[in-house]
Amino acid sequence: MHLNDGTRSMKGEKEKRILIGVNDSEDAERAVKYVADLLGGLPDFSVTLLHIVPAPPEDYFFSDEDLGKWVAEHRTAAIVKMENYRRVLVRSGFPEDKVAVIIETRYCPSVAECILDVKQKTDCSTIVIGHKNLSRKQEFLFGSTSDRLVHAERSCTVWLVE
Repeated sequence: MHLNDGTRSMKGEKEKRILIGVNDSEDAERAVKYVADLLGGLPDFSVTLLHIVPAPPEDYFFSDEDLGKWVAEHRTAAIVKMENYRRVLVRSGFPEDKVAVIIETRYCPSVAECILDVKQKTDCSTIVIGHKNLSRKQEFLFGSTSDRLVHAERSCTVWLVE
């Protein structure tokens, strides 16, 4: 799994880079399948799958060992899920070298901010995420990643997959 360099295709068109923000939800799975069905097999597209494991607060665990175990468990689960998502994209027609995976464990003021940070680093032109219908109460309490992405990002397209 690797990131590609955005070189131009034989036709001279710049490769279109898609960033899919995923987790272990059905919403994320729908987003991956949507991109696979819509763009799989088309030339000049690459996909980066992004999974962010939000780092817990420093005082969340009694010891560094407990923190290490927690991070290892979450990363292992993320690796398994990401490999499944990667296979879906490859089976749909994306070449293996056009599907990259990024798993980050980091502090995120909001998941949307972390997604936008990775979008900048990977120079993706489109962000895709699964959209979950939150109640007004849930959205007020927790916020909506999709809402934040749509309103914060102006330099690329954001696809919300329901």
